[in-house]
Amino acid sequence: MGSSQGPGADPGAGTRAGAGAGAGQPIPPSPPQPQQPRRPGTGSDSESGYRGKVLELIRSKGLKVGDRVLVKDGRIELSGVLMPRSELEDDEHIVVKLPDGYNVGVSIGSIEILRVPDQEPPRPQPEASLPPPNPALPQVAIISTGGTIASRVDYRTGAVSPALSAADLYQAVPELGEVASIRTEILFSILSENMSPKHWSSIAESVYKQIKAGAQGVVVTHGTDTMGYTAAALSFALRNLPVPVILVGSQRSSDRPSSDAALNLKGAVTAAAYAPFAEVGVLMHASPSDDLLVIHRGTRARKMHTSRRDAFRSVNSRPLAYVKDGRIEVAAAAGVDGPGCRPRGSPGELELKPHFDEDVVLIKSFPGMPPDIFDPIIHRGFRGIVLEGTGLGHVPDKVFHQVRRAVDSGLTVVMASQCINGRVNMNVYSTGRELLGMGVIPAGDMLPETALVKLMWVLGQTEDHDKIRELFTANLAGELSERSEYDGGVADGE
Repeated sequence: MGSSQGPGADPGAGTRAGAGAGAGQPIPPSPPQPQQPRRPGTGSDSESGYRGKVLELIRSKGLKVGDRVLVKDGRIELSGVLMPRSELEDDEHIVVKLPDGYNVGVSIGSIEILRVPDQEPPRPQPEASLPPPNPALPQVAIISTGGTIASRVDYRTGAVSPALSAADLYQAVPELGEVASIRTEILFSILSENMSPKHWSSIAESVYKQIKAGAQGVVVTHGTDTMGYTAAALSFALRNLPVPVILVGSQRSSDRPSSDAALNLKGAVTAAAYAPFAEVGVLMHASPSDDLLVIHRGTRARKMHTSRRDAFRSVNSRPLAYVKDGRIEVAAAAGVDGPGCRPRGSPGELELKPHFDEDVVLIKSFPGMPPDIFDPIIHRGFRGIVLEGTGLGHVPDKVFHQVRRAVDSGLTVVMASQCINGRVNMNVYSTGRELLGMGVIPAGDMLPETALVKLMWVLGQTEDHDKIRELFTANLAGELSERSEYDGGVADGE
């Protein structure tokens, strides 16, 4: 680890936060979302997700979601809050939130369930208020796109809802007031699997406006599933960044004792305010515990686990930095003066290039891959294909004629590797050399998803085939390197 900057110490795990930041200044309202039809046999909002036998039981007892209940089955007794269920679940269980914050499913087969009168009225949500302005603190903009990273918990039901304003955000994570002066914007609130290149463009435009309005750092709250794609997109769309742009998510919702939301959010604001580099980064836990956060380069970050708090890893590269006890520790190998790492406040005018061509597909090579998989892509008029090949960059020879046909039809075809670490080298075996001869462009040590985003971006900038090849093979945002990092060491280059 290298240089260290930043204020104060990070909070412990006791503070909670979740999805969506609020609007500190007027913004256009989001378009209305279509209402999903309620499935037949399901209850009202007060009976959310319950149906059939369990719905009949709840109604017979005069219960509704949010009521405090006592459940007995002759062996044990459980008390807690009746919670909503997924409408796709069976009709033989209820869900109860226990006092420790965890949810438990209980079979209704032989239970007695009673409503417990509230011994004290539900605690009202305290009125959110902003701390006094502190001109000595840096200005940080938080742009919310969804996820679980900045939400509030309803004290009666335990339900999680978006924080709607800067005041709400300060209330959820009061330590933010010691780190930076916050302004917030709700751009949209969607599940990250529903992100599209149009959303990437909107986020890039919002980040650009916030920086032009004086933000000394920007945080983008985001669902974790596709956060790596968005981070790569912003890395290409925002050229000559003068300040850090930090994407942050959480793996555990704010109603869970193990939530990582508050710590991640404070770490992201700390990085945006004080990191010495001007890069797009992804901040998450560095380990299952709360002792260390890590900032991955936006073009190198991949989600490697479905649920662990340290789900993200830097692939073929070391992280940019760590956040420990509220301080930024720049990774020695990423040194702020090293190649490809842009220092904060670097000269050059910030450029916004938010155009992405959505007519690009990612195809994973696999044994038995049918050649006709390419037919609809070529017929439909797509402009690009990213092949996620095996090993050093191979696909079965029975699809060669289709690859050649795609290139001859004007599509740009690039080759990435489905291996996690290492790089494409298509000169080693005859398969790779033949593909090179057809015009396939190697993606070096880029992640396949980064290659997809980059090709979308490149095709959004130009239609000239020579320029496309030139841009795609150039290292624009730290997505390519001559020698690939592996497990803390350096792997062989090409």
